[in-house]
Formats: sequence, structure tokens, C-alpha cells
Amino acid sequence: MSLLKRIESARPGQEPGAGSNAPVPAGPAGGGGATPPGGSPVSPRLMSQAPVRESFRDVKFRIQSRVIQDLDPKLDLSNQVEVRRQIEEIFGKVIDEEGLALTRAERVRMLEQITDEIIGLGPLEPLLRDESISEIMVNGPRQIYIERSGKLELTNVVFQNDDHVMRIIDRIIAPIGRRVDESSPMVDARLTDGSRVNAIIPPLSLIGPVITIRKFAATPFTVDDLIRFGTATPEMFEFLRACVEARLNAFVSGGTGSGKTTTLNVLSSFIPNDERIVTIEDAAELQLRQEHVVTLESRPPNIEGKGAIPIRELVRNALRMRPDRIVVGECRSGEALDMLQAMNTGHDGSLSTGHANTPRDMLSRLETMVLMAGVDLPVRAIREQIASAVDIIVHQSRMKDGTRRITNITEVQGMEGDVIVMQDVFVFEQTGVIDGKIQGRLKPTGIRPKFVERFEAEGIHLPQGVFGFSY
Repeated sequence: MSLLKRIESARPGQEPGAGSNAPVPAGPAGGGGATPPGGSPVSPRLMSQAPVRESFRDVKFRIQSRVIQDLDPKLDLSNQVEVRRQIEEIFGKVIDEEGLALTRAERVRMLEQITDEIIGLGPLEPLLRDESISEIMVNGPRQIYIERSGKLELTNVVFQNDDHVMRIIDRIIAPIGRRVDESSPMVDARLTDGSRVNAIIPPLSLIGPVITIRKFAATPFTVDDLIRFGTATPEMFEFLRACVEARLNAFVSGGTGSGKTTTLNVLSSFIPNDERIVTIEDAAELQLRQEHVVTLESRPPNIEGKGAIPIRELVRNALRMRPDRIVVGECRSGEALDMLQAMNTGHDGSLSTGHANTPRDMLSRLETMVLMAGVDLPVRAIREQIASAVDIIVHQSRMKDGTRRITNITEVQGMEGDVIVMQDVFVFEQTGVIDGKIQGRLKPTGIRPKFVERFEAEGIHLPQGVFGFSY
């Protein structure tokens, strides 16, 4: 019987055996089996079914320790082919020495897990390889959730203990020069594929180290993908393409996990290939495919609390880099003022995202972020800056069924008194719910936006009826 089957056949309440590798005592010569004091003889058949003491996981950790111990300490871990060869060779030798009865499937599974632990991100590797998973949430060592198709699921994946989770966090942040410890218990980072990582550890987290990974597809989502997902219609993206090509300044707004960055990526793909693009992010995750792209990433403070380079400084510096377009992954603070000033001083076609519940809330958030810059400006002056700089807001929502949809495309028309005037050009109209899935479409409101004249000046011609009427 294989090791795994022997483990699974062990029932609670049975007397523990001598261990997974302990020899079964032989009965008397020529006899039927051992006889316990004051009891009946126990047959060798029953003794061979005695439960094992070690679980598959315990055996794996023990074998893993021996493999790590026997690895060449001078081995270059970046040479994954050679590392895998050595791990496989040492693993086979250790298994033979231990005399473990493993099936081929168990052997492959254990080798894969040990390899992931040594050169990958341990228990997270299978989740990272699963393309259907969009988010991974590690709540301490024993509770790992994933998001699939917009819904949360609890997995059976576990870590050994808090130290095990901390080792994986260190492995994630070490290549990009970041750190996390009691004096700096929060960190933002990214994986090599661009996936975004946030980690927070004790004493701030009371359940142990917490990791949140926002996965991104190895191949960026395209317009066709978002149309297939139901995010928006083909006509809608044709309109948004025209907005980008006509160099309108746009913000993508929405709640957490609503798909803002994915939509920003798609909008960025509409930028002509002959323009110089500067992207600015906290953790680089945009996946632009144009030839002339300069990627900038902010820097957190060092262990002395010095040396931080915030997004705001990068935006200022980008203005000296002769950009045709500035793309800021997300405006969170005072950098909003610098973005608005850039938009108002000839840097048209800039793009960014922001957290908000509605397009109107996005403008309110921009006001707040400008005030966070520490500049003493009257509210009316701030609103005039916003109304002059921002042309369009694309608002995205995550619906109750887990789907992500663009629900508003709103034009910022200007000022009337002290109020910024906005007008929806397209809105999402829900028509019903079928099998738990929200049905509806993004439809024109019948309002012709003022910036259509810029389309015509740029030689961009939209299909007749795109706004719900012929013009």
C-alpha cells in the first residue's frame, strides 16, 4: 500500500503505529503473529494495516530538510535548470534511503512541492500557475482564499507556520530591494510577472503575516477579451479609442477590485506607437506594448526612514523627460495636483485611475487629493483646475455576480458658478438577472459630448448613431 493510502486509511482513535518507516515486528517463527499480553494473537495482515504516524505533509517537510541540507551551497539559484536537476537527484537518493513506499503520482507531487519551496513561492506556486485565479489572499498560515470569476473561495492550501509565510514574503520583496520587519510592517511589491503584492505582518496584523496578490494575466487583456467578459460593447471601445487618439485627459474610477488597472491597460493600448509614454506607479504593473515606454516606480523609505521617492516627485520629473503621454497607475495623494497641472500645461492625453464610487465622487476625491499636496488653494480654484484638466471619466464597477463592467462614461463639461458640470454620455442599464448573472448593456444617453469637435479636428470619424442619434 502506498504511503498516501496508508495515511488516508489511518482512522482517528486507532493506536498509533511505529511510524511510516518503522519495521513491523515479526511474529514467532512459523506462528500466525505476535500475541499481546492477556490478548488474542494479532495476525501479520492486521499489523501491516497499522496506521502511520507521519502525515504526507510531515514526510514532505522532513525530506525537504534533507534535500536542502544536501544541496551544493555554492549553487546559483538563478540557474533553475541546474537547481531542478540537483533537487531531483538528491530527492531520489533520499527517498531510496528512507525506504518510502510512494506511488509515482505521490513522488511527482512531493518533488514538485519541494522544488516550489526551494526556488519558488512554496504553497503559492500552484495558485499562481492557475490562470483562472485573479487574486490570492493569505490570512495567516492556515487560511488561504482565492478569487475566481469574481467570487471568493477558501482553499485547502496551508503554510507550516508564521515563519514559513515570512520566508515567502522575504523571497518576494528581496529582488526589488524592499524590506518588511517590525519597524516597517507593511510593504507593496510585485512579482516578476507584474502581479501586485501587498504584505502586512505582526504587530499590525493579529492573525499572523498577511499576503494579498493581485494577479495579472501573462498576456495582457485586450479589447476583445473585455468585450467577451461583458465589460463594455465594441462600439464603446471604439468611442474610447477615439478619446485616447484625440488626446483627451481621462480618469478611470471605481472601487477596489473593480478592474480599473485592466481598463487603464486597454486604454493605454490605444496610444499611437510613435509617441513617448512615461508610466509612473507605486509597484509597476501596467503592461504597455508600445515600443517607446519609460517605466518609473516610486521608492519607499529605507531603514532610517529616509530616501523615499513618492509618486509626486516622479510626476514632476516626468515633465522634464519630454513625454507625449503621462500614465499614472493610481492617484492617491498630492500627486493629483501635479497631474492636473501637467494636463493643463500642454500634456494632453494623460491617463490615471482613482478610487471612487461614482464619477462625481471621483471629482470630489481629486479635490481632496489636491488639498493633501499642502498647497493653500481655494476650493473654487481647485475645481477650475479639475474642470479644465479632466475631459472624461470612465467609471467601472464590480457587480453582485462578480462581473466587472463599465457603468458610466461621463464628460466633464466645465464650471457653472462653483459647481463642476458633468454629463453622462453612456450609462449601464440593467435589464434583469438570469441564472444569477446580471443582464444589461452600456447605452448612449443621447447627449453629444462637446469634445466631438476634437475628434473631427484629428480626422477621427465615429460610426453614425454611436451617441444614439445621427450627427
